[in-house]
Amino acid sequence: MGIAESIKTIKKELPSGVKLVAVSKFHPVEAIEEALGAGQTVFGENRPQEFEKKAQALQGRGIEWHFIGHLQTNKLKMVLPYADLVQSVDSQHLLDAINDWGAKNGRTIPVLLELHVAAEETKTGFYEEEILDIMFRAGSYKNIRFCGLMGMATNTDAEEDIRADFGRIKACYDYLRDLFPEYEDFRELSIGMSGDWRIALEYGATIVRIGTAIFGERQY
Repeated sequence: MGIAESIKTIKKELPSGVKLVAVSKFHPVEAIEEALGAGQTVFGENRPQEFEKKAQALQGRGIEWHFIGHLQTNKLKMVLPYADLVQSVDSQHLLDAINDWGAKNGRTIPVLLELHVAAEETKTGFYEEEILDIMFRAGSYKNIRFCGLMGMATNTDAEEDIRADFGRIKACYDYLRDLFPEYEDFRELSIGMSGDWRIALEYGATIVRIGTAIFGERQY
C-alpha cells in the first residue's frame, strides 16, 4: 500500500476531531510531498537538524509541523521558529529554556507536557506530581501555551500493559482538565503510534502519531 492510500485508509478509521500526525522522520521530502498530495498537512519530526531542513524546504506549503522527539536546549533555534506544536517537553530545564526563547523572540510556544508511564527507563518525561506542580505555576510561563499531554505506552505486545499505560495518561489528563478549567487550550491528548493507535482512540486520544504505517520502514 502506498503513502496516499495508507493515509486515506487510516483517516477513514479516525473519529471526527482526532488529528493525524504523519511521522515523517527518516523519510525524504519526496515522501512528504506524496502525503501532501493525499491531503495530509500535519507532520511530525524528532531530530532537530532534519526538522529544520525539511521545514525550510517546504515553507509556504501549508504544513503544520509538530516536534515529537527529545529536544536539547542547544537545538531550540533549529526547532522553535518552525514548530506549530512541541509535543515532547520532558523536563523542567527544557520548559524554562523554551519560555526564555519565546520571551527573547516575541513568540508564545504551544507545548504538550510528556508524561512518563512506560516501563522502559530510556523513555523520558515527567511524573504526574511534576506535571501537577508545573500546572499550578503555569501562569508564570508567559511565553508558553499549555495545550495538553503526550505519552508513549510501553513497547510491548501485551495489550493489557498498553491499556494500563494509556489509562494512566488519560486519568492524569482528565484530572488536570478538571482541576484547571481556566486553561482552555489544555485539550490535547497525544497518545498512540503505528502499533497501538486504535487502542489509544479508546482512551480519548485527540492526536495520533503514525509513521511506519504510512511511510513504511525508515529510508535513511
